[in-house]
Amino acid sequence: MERKEVLVSTEELAQQKEFSAKVRSFNAQHTRAPLALVDTFGCQQNVADGEMLMGLLRDMGYELTDNEAVADVILLNTCAIREHAEKRVYGHLGRLTHTKEAKPDQIICLCGCMAQQKVVADKIKNSYRHVDLVLGPQAEWRLPELLWEVISRRRRVFSIEDEHGRIAEDLPVVREGSVRAWVSIMYGCNNFCSYCIVPYVRGRERSREPEKIIAECRELIAQGYKEITLLGQNVNSYGKDLDTPYDFADLLAAIDAIPGEYWIRFMSSQPKDATHKLFDTMARCGHVCKQLHLPVQSGNDRVLRAMNRPYSRAGYLSLIGYARSVMPGLVLTSDVIIGFPGETESEAMDTVSLVEEAKFDALFTFIFSPRPGTPAAGMVDPVPREEKQKWFDRLVAVQNAYSAEKHASYIGKTVRVLVDGESDDPDWPLSCRTEGNRLVRVRGDKALIGTFADVTIQNSNTWALYGEAVK
Repeated sequence: MERKEVLVSTEELAQQKEFSAKVRSFNAQHTRAPLALVDTFGCQQNVADGEMLMGLLRDMGYELTDNEAVADVILLNTCAIREHAEKRVYGHLGRLTHTKEAKPDQIICLCGCMAQQKVVADKIKNSYRHVDLVLGPQAEWRLPELLWEVISRRRRVFSIEDEHGRIAEDLPVVREGSVRAWVSIMYGCNNFCSYCIVPYVRGRERSREPEKIIAECRELIAQGYKEITLLGQNVNSYGKDLDTPYDFADLLAAIDAIPGEYWIRFMSSQPKDATHKLFDTMARCGHVCKQLHLPVQSGNDRVLRAMNRPYSRAGYLSLIGYARSVMPGLVLTSDVIIGFPGETESEAMDTVSLVEEAKFDALFTFIFSPRPGTPAAGMVDPVPREEKQKWFDRLVAVQNAYSAEKHASYIGKTVRVLVDGESDDPDWPLSCRTEGNRLVRVRGDKALIGTFADVTIQNSNTWALYGEAVK
């Protein structure tokens, strides 16, 4: 796929600005500013997409609200990774029938990964007739055009064409918060893990030009953002489609060279594309957090092959061993799926033993959830859910013990944190993160929000640290 086919042209973007002006002119006819709500489900990439959607809506003359009852436009920005997420969205859509009845001109939109699936679009078309607009991730940059079609023609619009995907630069963004920022560096995925729907709904891998990413990061740092998270379905494969030999490690080093007080994080990573060069770069760069989320998914080689994960248990352990050797303080987290179709108890226990050997700082654990349209959804799966739950509980018990032990080792130490907001715990009113992304509840002045601070850790549990800000 040639790069010229990946980038949305300036002419196409100009056309969207014209549609935006039409919607804005339509909205200006009303006695009050129209209101829009964007409700985002799922991963950080969806959060970043939601900020772009809010930017487009604001450019069209909408003010933002979190009240569904008064919103003139509601966008549900959805996730398709797990069945539970889809059920939540359908439940939400059902509830919106009441807001539509009370406000008949309300426009309801379904967008994001879930919307890209034909089976979902057909269900919306036939069973959720109060939904006016359905658009997948590849069409989100065309929101002004599609929304104008709904408004001007007073008809339902579905835009879920199957395509490789493209990159639209310089779209408006409304960032939520002023401390942490998300920056998408690439879109799509070429890996086709047998359980994953992402390549089917987000298209093939396409990298943004490094100059665009670096300029965006430089602007965020100048605006005072203290943490930038680089996003992609697989950030490690960044640059493979560029015309020049420029990879993710090169991009990290270039962003790290920007002067200022800030942290760089990234997610998510694929072990097959994680290299010694990347880890050496992380170790060398002062702004790059010594934190790595590297999903292993299974500790059994047969199951890894069935998942279409092109690495072995031994290869994964060797990889994290090298990462820890060059970054002794590395905080390492991972993803694990228990109960993959055909997995036996013995194979599941291989995953538990890998967790015991790897000693992750934290683990995101899931019982297999079949996604229609993926190869794994058609695999024979004879083990009942109740049995998988027992394996899952063993895994979680092992990891929770490690997490609690690692957190307890912080008690009495003073650590540097980024104070990113208020906590929901009145006894520990500040919410913070360490360089390793550990959650810290802190007693201290709210004036610290948006700054780096030193905190003495006084207590801990499996999920968080608790401390006092050093005066």
